[in-house]
Amino acid sequence: MLSRLKLDPFLVALACAVLLALAWPKPGVTGGLLHADKAASWGVALIFFLYGVSLAPRRLLESATRWKLHLVVQLATFVLFPAVVVGVLALVGGRLPESLGVGFFFLAALPSTVSSSVAMTSLARGNVPVAIFNASISSLIGVFATPVLMASYLNSVGGGMDLGAVILKLIILVVVPLGAGQALRPLLLKVVEKHRALVRAADRAVILAIVYNSFCDSVAAGVWQGQSPLILVEVVAGVLLLFALVYALVQAACRLFGFGEADTRAVVFCASKKSLATGLPMAHVMFGAAPGLSLIITPIMLYHFLQLVIVGIIAGQSAARADALARLQAEEMEPSLLAEEEEDLLPEPARTRA
Repeated sequence: MLSRLKLDPFLVALACAVLLALAWPKPGVTGGLLHADKAASWGVALIFFLYGVSLAPRRLLESATRWKLHLVVQLATFVLFPAVVVGVLALVGGRLPESLGVGFFFLAALPSTVSSSVAMTSLARGNVPVAIFNASISSLIGVFATPVLMASYLNSVGGGMDLGAVILKLIILVVVPLGAGQALRPLLLKVVEKHRALVRAADRAVILAIVYNSFCDSVAAGVWQGQSPLILVEVVAGVLLLFALVYALVQAACRLFGFGEADTRAVVFCASKKSLATGLPMAHVMFGAAPGLSLIITPIMLYHFLQLVIVGIIAGQSAARADALARLQAEEMEPSLLAEEEEDLLPEPARTRA
């Protein structure tokens, strides 16, 4: 039934983890019976180790010279997104809880997602090597750019973050496992590819553990008590507005630079997406067991779902247009070939008069 509805089972599992935390938070709190916090911490290192094994440097080099495309994607990811969020938050004022404001900026500071950006670009008949390069490079840049952006934002709103400690934790839990995965790639790549389903399940289990632990801690601390039921509607409206603004601005930049259709599809899909798989582990590292962590990660969870739906529709429409154009071009060629065949059948004088 899920397959007929085209509903990702992982999204269902995320919703179930949240509902379980709301109904029965005690086992999943930090230090609780399930030790979900420890599973999440060790799982972060596992995720990035497996990412290091899977990352193919050769594929990154296939489109490395297309610097204008890459510049637009990375500026949109790490400059345009934060600027739009800061502007909207300034207009909204104090309507949102402080943790949700932090959550929206955290969403804006995250790197692009890898797998879905490449998949959607391929579906839309876009430039896949460009998508692979930008999505992968974005994840590597985000290891350092995301905490720096977050520290800057928190300082500007009167908060604070021990940037040195966060960078050190990211090096230990992200950079070192990533480097180890790259070093062991020749030995482990075949094993990882053979057991790809198991690797994917482990990756998603870690994300679910982070979500469950975060919501259990927040429920136990009473973070959600007194919040308006309309808060989720406001967050959904916020992420939709954010997506629409960034998508439109990136498309305008592509037209300004004169990018072709295939390049534009790769650029807008990579530049408008944000990574849940990278974001939740980084949130766990940066914010630890903060009671408001569930509010902080709510925007990226909802954005993840909505970006899959919206970009999936756009990619399908782009694919249909590309296929229709290809058929039209093929049909336009057929009359000229037929005319040549008919001309060959004409007598020589008639052919000369024609």
